[in-house]
Amino acid sequence: MAANQAHLDKMKVRQDYRNLWHTDLLSTLQADTPYFCFALWCPPCASYLLRKRALYNDMSRYVCCAGYMPCSGRCGERECPEVCLATEVFFCFGNSVASTRFLLQDEFNIQTTRCDNCIIGFMFCLQQLACIFSIIACIAGSQEISEASQLLSCAADYVYCTVCACMQTQHKVEMDKRDGKFGPSAMAVPPIQQMSRIDQNYPPSVGYPSQPSSYNQPYGYPPPPGQGYPAPNYPPSGYPGYGHQGYAK
Repeated sequence: MAANQAHLDKMKVRQDYRNLWHTDLLSTLQADTPYFCFALWCPPCASYLLRKRALYNDMSRYVCCAGYMPCSGRCGERECPEVCLATEVFFCFGNSVASTRFLLQDEFNIQTTRCDNCIIGFMFCLQQLACIFSIIACIAGSQEISEASQLLSCAADYVYCTVCACMQTQHKVEMDKRDGKFGPSAMAVPPIQQMSRIDQNYPPSVGYPSQPSSYNQPYGYPPPPGQGYPAPNYPPSGYPGYGHQGYAK
């Protein structure tokens, strides 16, 4: 009872996480197409590799279903973790994917977006609906209902496999981000900037607008001739109070 309450409390805490997945479920095919195909055609293998990678390849930390299920810690994981993990991903595939997802969310405080929740919820609802139709077909014995239930079951299986492949690709991309495979992060140290030195011929122009060609003189030297004060032909002739050479009378 206490364990169940602890899991419920953990689920409530998980709703308050603020970080987001590096890619959402709708963008996983575009984010890593080869791995999506791998997860679609061999999902247990992908689940095995992702769980091992989520544990930083340290199988001594392995617990069945990452400790989120009642059977966790009671399956002899300490003696044969690789065999237990292989058994988990083949016979409890859905739980293995969900456990890896919870493991990453708790480690990096990642929340699931509303769009991802809608996709996962639609998958579960479709499976439940297919199960209900199958039960009705068995009770009623109608051929039409039986065919409809089979079509619905095929659609539910297709959605289940596709969503699981998207989820596993999402986990893989998140661990690529964790392991630094996307290059330096946004918080990396900026490059060193060159500062002004007294022995430079020209002052640095970083952060300042480009100057006219008349200013392109060695640093510390007077301006070229012809640019003294006052300027030639200034003020114009006839200006009251000034003579012909620009000086006051």
